[in-house]
Amino acid sequence: MQAKNFDTWNHEKKDIDALPYERFHFHEREIWWASLGLNVGDEQDGKNELFERPVLILKKFNNKVVVVVPLTSHLKEGKFYKTIKYGAKTSTVILSQVRLLSVKRFRRFVRKISYDQFAAVQEKLQNLLFG
Repeated sequence: MQAKNFDTWNHEKKDIDALPYERFHFHEREIWWASLGLNVGDEQDGKNELFERPVLILKKFNNKVVVVVPLTSHLKEGKFYKTIKYGAKTSTVILSQVRLLSVKRFRRFVRKISYDQFAAVQEKLQNLLFG
């Protein structure tokens, strides 16, 4: 297993922290590319030089903080995953990786998913956490 380069992520994280909050307008049900970083253990890492991964906004608390779940292009099944379709793309929501996120980590908007897809994600997450 290759060692993670946390120093590179730490430099990127400092740049992200210096960004203003007023860069984007965002809403629940939207998918964004976000810099999730290089994380510990089995926590979902970002990819590429910006440590990005697509995330689905579950809850907007204010203009600074949201609750998100990361997405993967690898189709997975089970109680920790929910497959969604948006446009011509299919992704898996990684429900077990739900997290609070500063919107400073947002990079670019992807699209908004349907109410039905969003309700299915919410229901499966609720069953996972409280079922």
